Amino acid sequence: MKDFRDKVVVITGAGSGMGRDIAVKLAAQGARLAISDVTPDGLAETERLVKAAGAEVHSQLLNVAEREAVLTYADTVKDHFGVVNVVFNNAGIAHHGEVERTEFKDIERVMDVDYWGVVNGTKAFLPHLIASGDGHIVNTSSLFGLLAEPGQAAYNSAKFAVRGFTEALRQEMIIAKHPVKVSCVHPGGIKTAIARNATVSGDHDQKATAAFFDRYLARMSSEDAADVIIAGVRKDKARILVGADAKILDIAVRIVASKYQWVSAKATSWALSKAQ
Repeated sequence: MKDFRDKVVVITGAGSGMGRDIAVKLAAQGARLAISDVTPDGLAETERLVKAAGAEVHSQLLNVAEREAVLTYADTVKDHFGVVNVVFNNAGIAHHGEVERTEFKDIERVMDVDYWGVVNGTKAFLPHLIASGDGHIVNTSSLFGLLAEPGQAAYNSAKFAVRGFTEALRQEMIIAKHPVKVSCVHPGGIKTAIARNATVSGDHDQKATAAFFDRYLARMSSEDAADVIIAGVRKDKARILVGADAKILDIAVRIVASKYQWVSAKATSWALSKAQ
């Protein structure tokens, strides 16, 4: 995908953060956009921004966890534009809480959006991408799809699953010789609203936890993250690491293997004491 001009690009979770910035940047590059989100106001603002950039846009409210709705949406986008070239399965949510204090419903909610939302989007659009003759699927995992973090079991589970699903899919497209590239995105700490919108378990202070993330961990702007992701798609990277933290910790885990877990546990214990 060297040139996005006139390509039809689908972006879920486009109502804010990286999804919005990817949409705006691709609009400026001449892409035709299908954007979706669960938040009406956020989606409307993204639609306004991409139209101001001169893009043709199809905007629709969508919950990626609702499979039948996503399947119908894929056909709607194909009927609207006539073709689909790129899909960014970007929608995601977060939850903070230890396993023993996290309800089943909280884990299921994260898995439904962060993992099954990616599977739903991939399965729904894959036939259209193959038919386009020039397709690309971009699935958002996380730094926490490369290493596990205490208190993030639900999120880790979903993002590790996205990584495995996406890496298997890329290999399958190669074996089948389908004209579809596949990339897995691993953002580190990005300045978005995901921490502020996250749910928590037990006695965790949601505002304090989000404030700690925003102050100490969110180092890269969403706009810069979008640039890295788009550049990675252009280069057909299998794994797109976003941010210095993602790159450094990816290397560290490769070097020390499972020993990173002891270090992470100690660092998290310190961080939680600061967040209270």
